[in-house]
Formats: sequence, structure tokens, C-alpha cells
Amino acid sequence: MKNVYSVGQVNSYIKNMFAQDYMLRSVYVKGELSNVKYHSSGHIYFTMKDKTGTLACVMFAGYRSKGLKFTLKEGMQIIALGSIEVYERDGKYQLYAKEIVPDGEGALYERFERLKKELDEMGMFAAEYKKPIPLYARTIGVVTAPTGAAIQDIINISTRRNPHIRIILYPVKVQGEGAAESVAGGIRALEAAGVDVMIVGRGGGSIEDLWAFNEEVTARAIFDCSVPIISAVGHETDTTIADFVADLRAPTPSAAAELAVFEYSTVTDMMEGLKLDLLDSLRSCVRAKRDQYTVRSLRLKNLSPGHKLNEQKMRLANDQEKIRQVMRMLLDNKRHLLDIKAERLEALSPLKRLSSGYAFMEGPDGRPVTSIKEVRTGDDVTLYLTDGRARANITEISEAGKSTY
Repeated sequence: MKNVYSVGQVNSYIKNMFAQDYMLRSVYVKGELSNVKYHSSGHIYFTMKDKTGTLACVMFAGYRSKGLKFTLKEGMQIIALGSIEVYERDGKYQLYAKEIVPDGEGALYERFERLKKELDEMGMFAAEYKKPIPLYARTIGVVTAPTGAAIQDIINISTRRNPHIRIILYPVKVQGEGAAESVAGGIRALEAAGVDVMIVGRGGGSIEDLWAFNEEVTARAIFDCSVPIISAVGHETDTTIADFVADLRAPTPSAAAELAVFEYSTVTDMMEGLKLDLLDSLRSCVRAKRDQYTVRSLRLKNLSPGHKLNEQKMRLANDQEKIRQVMRMLLDNKRHLLDIKAERLEALSPLKRLSSGYAFMEGPDGRPVTSIKEVRTGDDVTLYLTDGRARANITEISEAGKSTY
């Protein structure tokens, strides 16, 4: 026996053949659901069937968030996108689904993908065209149906966050014939009204219900609008062309209101804090300027002519006082010397001698007699005493230590 292969080798060979088939890597399969099982791991196991046969299928949990937007039920007609691969252990092939839509939505889904690709290539989804959402919008425009939960949620949340917000509603059709043109017209009307930011959206629904937001006319109205636009179409799992073109996508209308309207109390608290900071800064500045003024005033006062004159006057007064002190000192010294000399002079004064019993004698010619040789016996002389004078006659003359003659 030649060319004998194991079961595993055969299964592996078949698996490789499937993997090399380009068509089986991405294929749309249409059929009726049966044997639907939601596993605890998050995977979904089911069978697709038609009149000619059945096909085992699985959708792993990782694809459910983006690829499945409804609950699978027995008997439902669906279109599944995925790859056909061999499960090598059991030797069975099955469809590994990545996206599942109801059968009636298959054509719409293809249109969605086609328009999405076209607009993306045109650059309408590019980040550089996204306009920033204003932080402190005063007027918001809302393009949605006038009735329903969406507008009520937007009004409730907006007024709760900011009681002073102004909301302008442009009521439009959000589904059915003419809905896309109605939404586009609402966008242009609110742009002309001069709103600060715009919310465009509606509540959740099927792909048919949301189709107005997948039309090119709606996408171009959003792209051409000069006012920042927040898209809020359906629920968090719903994605439309409008979401890609808009400046910001919100998962729900309520979330759009949160993004569009600032929290008034937060801003007032911030403003109060800034006010206190500004007052503190102003007080510090005033104190610094006052201190600076005081220093400069003193400096200016010191440099003023009046202050200089007062300084000179003080200096002159001090110098005058010093001169007076020096003069008093000199005068006292001179007076003291004069007293000493006066005492000495008084000691040498003839009057002082006269007061001691001495007399001053004048000869007949009126000249002072200082020697016995200046007089003769019989001369009349005048004697001066302390209290007067007396006339006398020389009767006798004798030299000191000698006899009289």
C-alpha cells in the first residue's frame, strides 16, 4: 500500500487548501438561523441553512461589539460576512463570522460600505478638517425630531448643566423619504442662525431607521458646515456616515449634551477662585507699590532742595554752636590768664606797696625820687600815700649803712 496518510495529515491538507482559496477568506453567506447558542465565553455558535443544506458557524466574542448590533434568534434570515475554514480537530469546515446583518439590510450595508470608502478617499473623514468644540457655548442648535426621547434628553441634561443655555431646535424628519434632505436643511438653517455648536442626531433603531444619516447629502451638509457639529445617532453600538464626518461623535444624544454644554457651577467656582487669586495678587501689588512709593518719597525728600537747605542749616547751627563753645573756652582761658597776670600786676602795683606802709615821693621838679642823690637837704618834696598826699621838707639825708649828712 502506497501513500497512506493519517487523519490529521488529511485534515491539515484540506485546511491548507481552504486557506489558499482567496474567495473563502472573505465571503457573504445568506441563510436562516438555527441552533443559536450564546456561550458563557461570549462566543456565539449557530447554524445557517437553506433548502439545499446547512453550514456550521461561529462568531467569536471579539467581533461581537462591532460586527453584531442585534440579538440572533431562531428562524431569522441573516447575511454573514466571514471566512470559511477547517476546524482541524473535528475535520469539519465552518464559517467564522465577523459581521452579521439581517437579510433585508444586506444591500443597505453594501451601500454604506461603498459610500464610506468613497467619502474617506475624498478626505471628508480626515482629522485636519475637524473643528474644535467650543468650551463655553452660549447657544446650541439641535437638528432632530421634535418628539421623542432624544430631544428631551438633550434639553434635560443641557439645562441641568447650564440653566442659562439657549437651545434652538430645528425639527426635522429623521427617517423615511426626504429625511436626509430635511436633516441637511436643518444644518444649513442653524448655521445661518449663528449657533455656537450643533447636535445632529436621533435615538436608536435599525439600519433602515438610521439611513438618513448614511446619505451623502447629510454627510456633505455636515462637512461643509462652518459650525462645529457633534453627531449623536442611535446608541453606542450604532455607527453612521454622519459619525465619521462630524467634528465629534457622541455615543448617545445625552452624551452629546454633556460634550456641548459646559457645567455652569464648575465655571462659576473656577471664576470665584480666579477672583480670589486676582484680589490677592492685586493686594500684593498695591502693598508692593505702596512700599515702593514710601521708599521713593523718602529718597525724593532727601534729594529735595528744601531738605538740603535744612541739612545745611543744621550743619551751620552745629558749627555755630561749636564756634561758641570754642570761643567760650578761649575766653575762659584768656580770662583765667588775665586774672593770673592781674594778680601778679597787683602784687607789683605801687599802690599795693603804698598800702603796705610805703610812699611815693616827688621831687621839687615833680619827678619821681628814686635815689637820695636826687634830693638835697631843705628840698620840698611831695609824698603820695594810699589815701592822699603830703608835703614834706628834707632835713636829713643818709645813705644806706652810712652816717647822716
